[in-house]
Amino acid sequence: MADKNLTNIQIYQKKTKYNIGVILFGIIFIYLVITILAYVTNKKVSVYEVREGSILKDNAYTGLVLRDEQIVKADSDGYVNYFVTEGSKVGSKTNVYSISQNKLGLDDQDASTSAEDDSASSDLTAEEQASIIQKAHSFTESFRSQQYNDVYNFKNTITDVVQTNTAQSRQARLQALVDAGTSGLTVHTADSDGVVVYTIDGYESLTKDDVTTDILEKKNYESTTLSNDTLVNSGDPVYKLIMSDDWTVVIELSDTMAQQLAEQSSVKVKFSKDNETTWAALQIYNTKDSNLAYLTFDHSMIRYATERYLDIELILEDESGLKIPKTAVTEKEFYIVPQDYITSGGGSNNTGVLVQGKKNSVEFQEATVYYRDIETDMAYLDMDSFKEGTVLQKTDSGDAYTLSKTAKLSGVYNINKGYAVFRQINILCEGEEYYIIEDGNDYGLSNFDHIALDSKNVHENDIVF
Repeated sequence: MADKNLTNIQIYQKKTKYNIGVILFGIIFIYLVITILAYVTNKKVSVYEVREGSILKDNAYTGLVLRDEQIVKADSDGYVNYFVTEGSKVGSKTNVYSISQNKLGLDDQDASTSAEDDSASSDLTAEEQASIIQKAHSFTESFRSQQYNDVYNFKNTITDVVQTNTAQSRQARLQALVDAGTSGLTVHTADSDGVVVYTIDGYESLTKDDVTTDILEKKNYESTTLSNDTLVNSGDPVYKLIMSDDWTVVIELSDTMAQQLAEQSSVKVKFSKDNETTWAALQIYNTKDSNLAYLTFDHSMIRYATERYLDIELILEDESGLKIPKTAVTEKEFYIVPQDYITSGGGSNNTGVLVQGKKNSVEFQEATVYYRDIETDMAYLDMDSFKEGTVLQKTDSGDAYTLSKTAKLSGVYNINKGYAVFRQINILCEGEEYYIIEDGNDYGLSNFDHIALDSKNVHENDIVF
């Protein structure tokens, strides 16, 4: 028999207690895991900062110089002395040189000039001293270690000033001997106008047809420098006269370069001697053995009158602008619309168009203009913003235009604001890995903009981490 006094015990389920801290931690942990997975699995967008730059495409050559030259020969035996410095321009009947029976010893007189004599004619004038100081100052201000060749140019400039002063002193002494009626001293003048040179090399009568690859390579090349107080015989060369400002530099081109320049009638040339740049008329003659290019100039001859061979560079491209990698460039297709249909409205100055709706209603729709082509008078609108066949209406007119024509633009994705925005570019020139594009374009890029390095990983309006 059961005991009626036994207590009836009932078991109740315990109420669950929630820890809010653990829940928050779990949510944050899950968010971090998802974020990390998204970062690991998504394609990375590398950023490139746009900077100003330039691309210079040049090709270096050593060219043979051809001029209208005439060798002047002595008409008697004796010692030759010169009135003018090499590279000077003289006129007809100008005193050029003298022949004497004995050495004049003018160089010995220069060497014996007293250094303490402030009035000595070999001292630099105030103008010459000021010129040297000014040139030294300009050199110091503009010198760059990457252009060390400028040091030699500066040295040559100063040397020319000093040598010119010494030559003037010497010429003054020679003229004094002539004025004094020195016995056995005869003076010879120039027969025509020209530039005097005292280097003879046997190429004075060389023509374009005579040029060979051996000559261009300086094989067996020799030259003779004529100097003061040198004994000459009748018929010996005493100086050379260049009688025209027209001159030609001949170079040998590779087959590839000859093809590249085949359609050009002129080319930009840089002279390595002084870094001067100018344009030359271009003619190319192709033979079985070589491609000879003739670069013809009608100025600056006197600057290089003493040179038979010149180191030059053909500058095929020299553009400055914004430098961007080729991997950043892509193409995008747009609707093209007459610019008359672009307007502003919607209670703001935002750019857009008037779109025809049902029952001939017209509604303003904002639209970004990606580019305006001045030549065709067309504006470029994003295709994603409109359906094909959308009808636009011109402001204050009943004219309508149906969206159907499209065109492509080259551009990059600007990511300054954290998302990708297409920007149109105008390419000026290209190197192996980079383009130089136009700067200052209203629809393009600016210096220090950030763009996607690889356009294949980005689309319009993508969020960029």
